[in-house]
This record gives sequence, structure tokens and C-alpha cells, in this order.
Amino acid sequence: MLIPFILLVLGFLAVIKGADFLVDGASSLAKRLNVPEIVIGLTIVAFGTSAPELVVNVFSSIAGKDELVLGNIIGSNVFNTLFILGVAGLIYPLEVQKNSVRKEIPFSLFAGVILFILANDRLLFKGAVSRLTRIDGLIFLALFGVFLYYTFGLSKIKTNGSDEVKLYSLFKTWVFVILGFVGLFLGGKLLVDNAVIIARELQVSEKLIGLTIVAAGTSVPELATSAVAAFKKRCDLAVGNVVGSNIFNILFILGISAQISPVHYSTAFNLDLCIYGMGTLLLLAAMFTGKRRELDRWEAVILLFTYIIYTVYMLSRK
Repeated sequence: MLIPFILLVLGFLAVIKGADFLVDGASSLAKRLNVPEIVIGLTIVAFGTSAPELVVNVFSSIAGKDELVLGNIIGSNVFNTLFILGVAGLIYPLEVQKNSVRKEIPFSLFAGVILFILANDRLLFKGAVSRLTRIDGLIFLALFGVFLYYTFGLSKIKTNGSDEVKLYSLFKTWVFVILGFVGLFLGGKLLVDNAVIIARELQVSEKLIGLTIVAAGTSVPELATSAVAAFKKRCDLAVGNVVGSNIFNILFILGISAQISPVHYSTAFNLDLCIYGMGTLLLLAAMFTGKRRELDRWEAVILLFTYIIYTVYMLSRK
């Protein structure tokens, strides 16, 4: 039992470090190619911090572990919205741009609603079984394309400043990119295999493992990015990282997962999806209470407290 735990931790470390290498290398490469830095942040960095979820889901889909596939994504989005933004908001009140309030946060909520509708075949459409089909996956990917189109449109907006991206030599840039993918690949394999072993040993469901341990572990890059951004008072990066990752997780990663293999959906996940929707609505509401377009510290405490209650409830249902 000790060995799977050790391998699980090693998998987490490999995934996190792999994501770190990938972000640095890909950002440096994008800068060399003169890609606007705002696009770097919303696409490459978002991909880098969500890459652990992608790798874990690819391996889980191949292995037919549908509860891990869904638990990882939905759990990560709940963790991102309630815990990470709660921590970042406690570090420094997060002022949000008007575009995020009007478009990006609502689009994140819209992605969750689309997932609820497409996954609940039996509940909403009286189907024989609830699952995300390959057609559903294509719908997710098409909507992700719409999001990318919007994101690249932001590159035409002039800003007063830009996030600093460190420029490495061409050789070091490619080494970072390759090491990043290797770390994500090997770490993701260790993570999925040993999470399943531990779930069986502890006689808990793969759903619970996915929603808690795997979801929190794969969201560590987002946590680190948003916490550091809050310390540096980069509010847009702190919020944009989380909102962008949530959209990326549902539309791109679940879209890819469904293409690998249709994902059977348990209605038990509906509660977790509702928690994600509620968290996103709380974030939206925070933009219109207290200081306008700002997540104040007391509002961040509400997000954190909500996550604690949710986690305690999940563990009590073991």
C-alpha cells in the first residue's frame, strides 16, 4: 500500500514539473515567433496549467476509467473556482476587467451548462444510457474553437503593459518543451494507475478519488500561478488563469476524452456540476457587490468556506 502512495506522489511531482517546463518552453517559443503576449497567457499558459488534467484524462479514457475522466475535470473546476480563487482573493483583492465579467466568466458557466445538458441523456431526453458521445465531444471542440477565436481577437486590443516572458536560447526552449511533455506523460501514467490501486485498497469509488485527490493534484499548477499572480497584484492573470482553465478543461479536454472513447456519465456527478455552477455564479455576484468588478477578501472567504463544506460532504459520502 505504501508503494502506490509513493508512486502517486512521484506522479504528481512529475506532472507539476512537466507543466512548469512546458509553460516556460512554450512561452519562450511563442515570444520567439512574435506571438502577442496576451495570447500567450490565454492559450499557451492556460494549456500548460491544464496539461496535467489533459494527460490524466487521456490515460483514463484509454483505460476506460470514466469516473476518473469526469471526476478529474469537474473536481478540478470546483477546486479552481472555489479554492484557488478563494486563496488568491485572500492574498490580494482581485480586480477584474469588464471583458471577463461580461464574456469570459459567463462563457465558463455556459460550458458547465452544456456539459450538464449533453451528459444527462436519461434525465433530460429519456435515453437508454447517459454518456458523452463522440458527437458531444465534437460539439465541445467546436465551442472551444469559438473561445480561441475570441481569445485571438483580444490580441488586437492595446494594453498598457504586458506580462514578462523569459526568453531562453532556442536549444533550451526546445529542451524545456520536450522535458515538459515527457514529465506530463510519465507522471500522468503513474497518477492514474496508482490512484486506481489506492481507490481499490481503500474501498472508495474512483469518482471520489477523481473529485478530490486527482482533481486537487492536477490543479496545483493553476494554484501556483494564481497565488503568485495575486502576490504580484496581477489580478487579470490570477482570475483569467482559473476561468480560462475551466473552459479549457470542459470544452477541450472532455472533447478529446470523448473522441478517444465515449464517456459514460453517472447522475451522481450532477451535484458536483451544480456546485461548480454555483461557484461561478458566486464569482459573478462578487463583481457587483462591494467594490465593483472586484473579488474582495470577504467574498474570497465565502468561496473557501463553500469548498470546505463541499469537501467534507464528499468525504462523508465515501
